Amino acid sequence: MLNNNVKYFQVGQGVWGMRLLFVNVYMIANRRSAGKGWVLVDTGIKGSAKKIIAMAEDLFGPGTRPSAIILTHGHTDHAGSLKELLKYWNVPVYAHPLELPYLTGKSDYPPADPEVGGGFMSLISFIFPTKAIDVSKNIREIDPHDGVPELPEWKVIHTPGHTPGHISLYFPLNAMLIAGDAFTTTQSESAFYLLTYTKKFSGPPKYITTDWIAAGKSVRKLAALQPRVAATGHGPIMYGKELQTELSFLANRFESIAVPDKGRYVGRAAVSDKNGVRYIPPYLITAKLKATLAVTAAVASFLIVRKISKSWA
Repeated sequence: MLNNNVKYFQVGQGVWGMRLLFVNVYMIANRRSAGKGWVLVDTGIKGSAKKIIAMAEDLFGPGTRPSAIILTHGHTDHAGSLKELLKYWNVPVYAHPLELPYLTGKSDYPPADPEVGGGFMSLISFIFPTKAIDVSKNIREIDPHDGVPELPEWKVIHTPGHTPGHISLYFPLNAMLIAGDAFTTTQSESAFYLLTYTKKFSGPPKYITTDWIAAGKSVRKLAALQPRVAATGHGPIMYGKELQTELSFLANRFESIAVPDKGRYVGRAAVSDKNGVRYIPPYLITAKLKATLAVTAAVASFLIVRKISKSWA
């Protein structure tokens, strides 16, 4: 849909999404019989607030605001516009308890791992910000059993691995899944795939996933639901038999398909608790990789970083 210069798409009944450069955000309207209002899921990269507000007003009318904002996790591409949006919408922000340290200024995320391979985005991942933000005033803990009060018909599923408190949202009535980065429908490590929205069913982004055993368990948990619709943080929407076949294949072969051959968190996960990061595996950088990263950083500053900066202007 393209209305008032705002481009967005429909995921299913009562659910819409918008692509913001390389990441998706979603809006969910409650059914009239279940509750009032709508919620925003994730906030995209920094500088996306105006586009998100324009989409909301096109869907729900001028001056609208969500009942709540739900974060699948707090990485900067999913929570980048959160502070900016809260200046317009003073609403509750829901996240899993294990994600709160990174949203209340208590702990930074573990650093990205450029050694995992797969493409240009992996190589430049060392420049991606992992610093905590602080939205303590608005933050609310998600109750794992009761879910989000403002979204009563949707189930909250804890899907750790990509981050400790990563969640996915599931609507049993029509088997619709908002997966966040538990898995993706494009190859997040490749700049070409990511920026062109090219479909390729994949695991979580390799360069910023810090617990591969937990990530595999999360994918198998979601596959067991047999969703008919999947909306992910990166990549196009997938439906029906194609989705179920790809998700089952990934779940059954996760270690050979999704887990990188080498990397900082392969074999040794980062350890965290309710207070944030407790242990980060040591990183041994080779001279060859150091030289590669130096060249890559120079190229990235001219290409990817400039493009992203323009999108934030």
